[in-house]
Amino acid sequence: MLRAAEARDRAAFVELLASPEVHTHLGGPRPRDVLDRELPDVPERWPGSFVVALDGAMIGQVLLRRSLSHRPAAAGRVDLGYLFLPWAWGFGYAAEACAAALEWLDHVLPGEPVVLATQTANLASMRLAAKLGFTEVERFRAWDAEQWLGLRSPVASSG
Repeated sequence: MLRAAEARDRAAFVELLASPEVHTHLGGPRPRDVLDRELPDVPERWPGSFVVALDGAMIGQVLLRRSLSHRPAAAGRVDLGYLFLPWAWGFGYAAEACAAALEWLDHVLPGEPVVLATQTANLASMRLAAKLGFTEVERFRAWDAEQWLGLRSPVASSG
């Protein structure tokens, strides 16, 4: 289930952002003490930011936001991002949640192309990108690793 962030999700956000496993391909985790100090009572509460909940508890996050990338293929486009707690990996939750968020975007911004960037070493993320319909636009080097940038073409309006 996708929903807006609530105060009860704060501990799960800290866990997610401080997890070395979650941030293996994302430049490393943030220090837990810094997160405890700086994270607002209700983190990430804005349109396009979704908590992924299972039985009411947060297991991950899906983000749709304008890309700040300077790469021409990504600049100014909507970027899909997602993070899940390690114990929730491998059950298809990311595919289901990302597909639901993209469906939401298709209703809010019809015809909007979406980009997704991941490290090529993150095989699970590469499989998910393909499953969601992203096709490779380019590969580039950043953060000492090969990165993959994919594009999901706009969904045709049904009327």
